[in-house]
Amino acid sequence: METFAEILKITLPALIVFLTAWIIIRNMIRNDQEKRRQEVILQGNRNITPIKLQAYERIVLFLERISLESLLMRVSTPDMTAAQLQSALLTAIRSEFEHNLSQQIYMSPQAWEVVRNARSNTIKMINNEAERIKGDAPGIELSRLLLGKVMEIEHEPTRTAIDFIKGEVGRMI
Repeated sequence: METFAEILKITLPALIVFLTAWIIIRNMIRNDQEKRRQEVILQGNRNITPIKLQAYERIVLFLERISLESLLMRVSTPDMTAAQLQSALLTAIRSEFEHNLSQQIYMSPQAWEVVRNARSNTIKMINNEAERIKGDAPGIELSRLLLGKVMEIEHEPTRTAIDFIKGEVGRMI
């Protein structure tokens, strides 16, 4: 019995020291793993944030390019008919959109939906105004109608989308 008590006197403190060391080392390893995980996340954010900002910049440029004033300045020529101008405007919008389609990967779903709505509403506006005049009318008439419509509405669809994008970028930075 005395031998058992002697073994217990040695074993019990050793066991307590072992458990204490094991708990401390386990906590240190967990903390180190958590620290490394946070570093990986931070590094990922450092790499992806500039790419996201570039995507938002490109989308704002796209929206500026498909605004009706900008489109009319770029696309219209004096000898165009209204039907030719309508076709040229829609082609330019589709081309710009296709060129920037991949940017949706870096944008929030809400922001991308706002961009798509701006494009759709701009196309709808062009088509609605083109229906009001004959296809063989001079393109300048369609231009006047479109610019009049832009002046009439409170916010052009592209302007609304740009404001949304700016707000989202502001929250991101």
